[in-house]
Amino acid sequence: MARLTGKIAVITGGAGGIGAATAQLLTDEGARVLLVDRHEAPLQRVVETLGPAVASYVVADVTQPAAVEHYVQTAVERYQGIDIYLANAGIEGVVQPIPDYPIEVFDEVMAVNVRGVWLGLKYVIPIMRARGGGSIVITSSTAGIRGSVGLSPYTTSKHAVIGLMRTAALECARWNIRVNTVNPAPIETRMMRSLEEMRTSVSGGSATVERTKETIAARLPLKRYGTPEEVGRLMLFLASDESSFCTGGVYMVDGGTSAGGY
Repeated sequence: MARLTGKIAVITGGAGGIGAATAQLLTDEGARVLLVDRHEAPLQRVVETLGPAVASYVVADVTQPAAVEHYVQTAVERYQGIDIYLANAGIEGVVQPIPDYPIEVFDEVMAVNVRGVWLGLKYVIPIMRARGGGSIVITSSTAGIRGSVGLSPYTTSKHAVIGLMRTAALECARWNIRVNTVNPAPIETRMMRSLEEMRTSVSGGSATVERTKETIAARLPLKRYGTPEEVGRLMLFLASDESSFCTGGVYMVDGGTSAGGY
């Protein structure tokens, strides 16, 4: 029997690289998934790839309570509950030093990356509790355990969700709800393309996006970016009963970065 037969998963940021790759892995293991993101067209493409028998979507802004409550209730109405919640939606902001950082961008990053996760927990936890338990996985980052020049709100937000995860893990243990973070290093996604372009722009000179990527990758002990599937496989483990004694943990998928690389 597949590891997630009969399980229902909700994935925010479901149209992005990590969200879509993880959705594929979860459905391959028998889960049905509800994908949540801000734009309908990419959500439609992911659902078409996965197949409507195992996947559907809701367009939602994760920073808005009514929208979050709506996607949670949609999961209950369509699938009768939630067993797995992947709080994966996130944005990078811009690359600027703290004195120059736009206040409105700081607020936007914190709203998506922290408020959006907190709202998801607020509305998902009661549904999981009524179902007898579940697994919550929050996407943090290597930026959640160290500093990152030019990315003060992103770094702050990824530290914040680790604290949020630890609190939720303690509060939810009595209800058999496990809560963990997954912390990727640079991954081959749209977000990294955006960061490469911004870092190239602020560096000036003769730098190119390709050279910027090479420089970032060279600082990782494994000398390459990770893939969305490599992150997804860790999320799959934490979503499954194979990780039944894992809660409150910070799980790195970072090519050795947290050991002292980039």
